[in-house]
Formats: sequence, structure tokens, C-alpha cells
Amino acid sequence: MGGARGRSGAVVAGDRQTLGGELSLPSGLPQPPAGAAAALLADGRAHDRAGRMPQALAAFRAAVSAAEAEDDGRVLAEALRRLGVAHVLRQELEDGVGLMRRSYAVAHGMEESVLAAEALNGIAGAYIMMGRWSDARDTFRRAHRLAASDAGVRARIDQNLGIIANIHGEFEQALAHYTESLRAFELAEDAHGRATAYNNLGMISADRERWDDADRYFRLSLELADQLGDARLRGLGLLNHTEVFIARQQYEAARGSAEGALRIFEQLGFRDQKSGAYKFLGVVYRETGKLALAEARLRRATELAVEAGSTLHEAEASRELALVYQALGRNQDALKLLNASHRLFGRLDARVDLIDVASRRTRLESVYLAVVREWGQSMESADSYTHGHCERVATYAVAVARALGLHGVELTTVRLGAYLHDVGKVRVPHEILNKPGRLTSEEFDVMKMHPVYGIELLAAVEFPWDIKPIIRSHHERFDGSGYPDRLRGDEIPLAAQIIGIADVYDALTTTRSYRGAMTKAQALALMADSRPHWRPDVFAAFIASVGV
Repeated sequence: MGGARGRSGAVVAGDRQTLGGELSLPSGLPQPPAGAAAALLADGRAHDRAGRMPQALAAFRAAVSAAEAEDDGRVLAEALRRLGVAHVLRQELEDGVGLMRRSYAVAHGMEESVLAAEALNGIAGAYIMMGRWSDARDTFRRAHRLAASDAGVRARIDQNLGIIANIHGEFEQALAHYTESLRAFELAEDAHGRATAYNNLGMISADRERWDDADRYFRLSLELADQLGDARLRGLGLLNHTEVFIARQQYEAARGSAEGALRIFEQLGFRDQKSGAYKFLGVVYRETGKLALAEARLRRATELAVEAGSTLHEAEASRELALVYQALGRNQDALKLLNASHRLFGRLDARVDLIDVASRRTRLESVYLAVVREWGQSMESADSYTHGHCERVATYAVAVARALGLHGVELTTVRLGAYLHDVGKVRVPHEILNKPGRLTSEEFDVMKMHPVYGIELLAAVEFPWDIKPIIRSHHERFDGSGYPDRLRGDEIPLAAQIIGIADVYDALTTTRSYRGAMTKAQALALMADSRPHWRPDVFAAFIASVGV
């Protein structure tokens, strides 16, 4: 159950998305000989492509020093940009942007418009990581204008404009950017650009659940990454391809792909992408019934996401781990994780420009509802008389809520409250719950404690919706004759009144251990006689929705 959405983000074209360890050059090294800057820069690029990040970082820093000594502005601009990208990908965003601004200033001062465009492209990529989407889009467009004379640079910037469109759910616009850049890379015989374009086309195809297209694009990207010896791009391709295998239930292929990606990211030191690989492995193990392994992998995914500061990956790993706990019957732990995931998505949703979060949170709420429903059903399964009670109460209650004009979050609250309203009955002795005759006053006093038991059972769970008042107060009555707190009138939450009236109707119209089921007409007549128990508008909405 549940998906594994939220792959590694699209490749920011033209910049190395590597997370390498910090390695400073030792002090006191002799100055490199004249002309060494370009060679050091080439060494850094080769190390970067092969995934040897400590060596790449050292070479880029040495290239900066050598270019300054040689007064070689072109090499200096390029070395500063590549070093800046490395800082950004280590989450040192301000330092990285500062280095790339220096790169832009050097290139602009030399009137090297293409180098200046490359620097702006890198800065805009950092803005994406900062969530500054408007700044990123504007900066990419500035870079696009500057790079008018270089089709390759323009194509890479097109890729990145496509990424912003994709993040915002503007799939047709993103697809147009990706397709246009792919044509340019093909004309320029730029293999790396083509591999990047194929990867991004694979991701947008997966977003649209076009799995055949996604599979084809990822395979093309991986083939080129292998030919180029580009470890980073191969790792991203393997990671993203994993989602295709999971969607097709090809779990052994998914495991191999995720483990291959993980080995590469271990070498590169990419914590965020390692989190994604562990998440996919957790999903694979969960779907194949290896729940202990699934729990371990998803816990590691969460830890790495926290270390990398990736709120999105943390939210998604928490959601997937909640499903493991559900499968293990650890429903309270599952709800705690789902609540944590909901808060994390809420934090992302506060950035209103990140539109795709809304769809991710909708998927999370579907998972939440499924977990709560299954828990409610499992509590009823031991008693043939109440089996299906929570589902029916939910159906009746939502109908009443709609008749009252409730919608959105209010309807979600009512539905979830219906599934959990009787959770406290697990603490009521079986012989009382299933007693065939009338309860004694002492036994009824125990039964009346189940709303309080429910609150105690869920004390450690903080819900995103106001469910606990429903659990405690669904047996309160408008005239003050209910329990456990003898609330009256508007002291009783509206959602609790809605659940309460639906609960009574279902109890009357189904067979119980102590009596047979009433007909619909009999139940409605009895409830009409007890009309003071409910708010007038709630009773009217009930009759309009259920009593027709």
C-alpha cells in the first residue's frame, strides 16, 4: 500500500550535483608553475566526473589560486563557479552563491557573456535549493539572454527552466523545455547534455505515471552515463529508475537499482540522495514482507534526510515507515509518524510557490485515512456484532456533515473521528462488551469510561485534525444527560454531535448481543422521541441525509 513518490530531484543542468567531503589544501604549498591553472581545472573536472570528490575539490581550489597568480580570468571564473557549486551541494548555500557571484563578476568584467551566463545558471540552481523560485526563474532567464551565442549553454538553462516548471506542476511547459534542450544537445553532439535531458524526461514521465516512457528515458540516460564514466549521473539514473521498477512490482530489479545507486552515493557523499535510496529499499522490503529490514532502511532514510536538511525526503520517509508500522500492527506508532509527516508537508506547504506539495500532502492524507480505517476495523474484528460499525458511522456522519455545509478539513475530521470514536473500548472487558443481557449499573459505569480510555490511549498522538474532542464527547447530549463530562448545548463540539447521532442510528439498526436490529422506521421514531439529545440543526441534517 502507498507509493514511493518523491524521487531524487531533477538534474540542474550544467552543474555537478555532488556532495563531497571538505578537503583544504595544506598551507605552505609552493605556487604552481605558470600555466598550471587550466591543467588543475581539467583535473578537477575529471575527478568530479568520476566521483572522486576530495580530489576534485582540492583541484578546483588549487585552480583558483593558480588562476589568480597567473591573472587568467577565464580559468578563474570557471574554477570559482565549479567550487561554488560544490559548496551549494554540501548545503553551504551562501558560501556557494558568493563564489559564483565572484565568478560572474570576473566574467562580466572581461565581457565574457557565456562564462557570465554559466555563473548565473549556477546561482539560479542554488536559488532552487533555497526555495527562491521566483529569483531562480528570473536569474535563469537573465542567463539565457546572456548565452545567446552558445546553444549548449542555452540548452542547459532550458533544462533548468523545465525543472522549475516541473516543480510547479506545469508539466506541458516543463516538457517543452526538456524537449527543446534535447534537440539542441543532439545537434551539438553533447552526450552529457543528452544524458541529463533523458533523465529529466524520465522523471516527468514518472510524475505522469507513464512508466514505459520513463523506463526508456532512464535506460538511455544510464547508457550515456556509463559511456561518459559519469558516476553522479549514473547514480541519479539508477535511483530514479527504481521508481519504475516499484511501480511495475519488479521488486528484485528495484532492489538492485537502489543498491547500485546507494553504492555510488556512498562514494560521493550525497546524503540527500542516499536518503532517497534507503527510502526505496525500505519500500521494496515492505512490499515483499521483510518488515524488519524495511523498518531499518526507512529509519536510515529519515536520519539522512534530517542530516541533509531535506524536509521533503524526511516527510516521505516518515510516511513510508508509518506503513511498515501499520503492517506490524503498531498503529499508534504509525499515527505518530503520519502526524510528523503531515507537519513536515505543512512546513513545505507554507512556501506557497512550491505547488507540488499539495498533491503530495493529498497522497499522505489518503494513507492516513487508510491506516485509521484499518485500525478501526481491526478493533471490531473480534466482535461479529459490531463488525463494520465504524465504517457505517463514518458514512452516515459524513452525509450529515455535508448536509450541514461542512467541507474540506471539517469533513476529514469527521471521517477520521468516526473511525476512532470507539478506540477506548479495547480497555473495556470482553464480558461487558459482549454481554447478552442488560448491563448492571456497575457494568454500565465501566462502559461509560470508554471515551476517557480512548483519550488516554491516544495521549501521545498529536493529530493534525481536532479528533480527540470527538473521541471524548461523542456520547454527550445536547440536554446535558450524556457522558463522561455531562456537557450541554454548544459545549459539545459539533463534530462530536455529528458522530454521536450517526453512532446511535447504527447501533439501533444493527443486531447486537443484547437485542435484534430495529427497522429504519422504528429507529427514526425512537430517535424522534429523543430529539432533545441533539442540536436541532444536527438532527435536521441527520433526517435530511439518513432518514430520507
